[in-house]
Amino acid sequence: MTASLPADVSDVLAAVLNTESPIHTALRGQVPHLSVRERCTCGCGTAYFELDTSKVEPAPTGPGTVVAAEAQLVTEAEECPGEVLVFTQNGYLSWLEVCSWSDDIEVTLGAAHRWLGTRS
Repeated sequence: MTASLPADVSDVLAAVLNTESPIHTALRGQVPHLSVRERCTCGCGTAYFELDTSKVEPAPTGPGTVVAAEAQLVTEAEECPGEVLVFTQNGYLSWLEVCSWSDDIEVTLGAAHRWLGTRS
């Protein structure tokens, strides 16, 4: 989506914000103004964002913290090791979280992008 973001973050945002809903459309418009402020230290890839809100309009998500997009991860073997969630605060992209439900399969943003790309 944008060269200013790490590829794993950009790729997963593109995959998860891929509908034409007004919320996804508005959030995609925020991505060019987005940077990663911090990453989770466990290696999962969860990213916390910095956004120049003076350059974009808020998405119509409502007030407070909202899960604006989510996708369950399904491996090539049809296992469901986790999900990715896109959070907003007051309509602005806030963080991208990788959730693992399995101790047997490593769930990272890189793996999430691969698994999101194999969904029908």
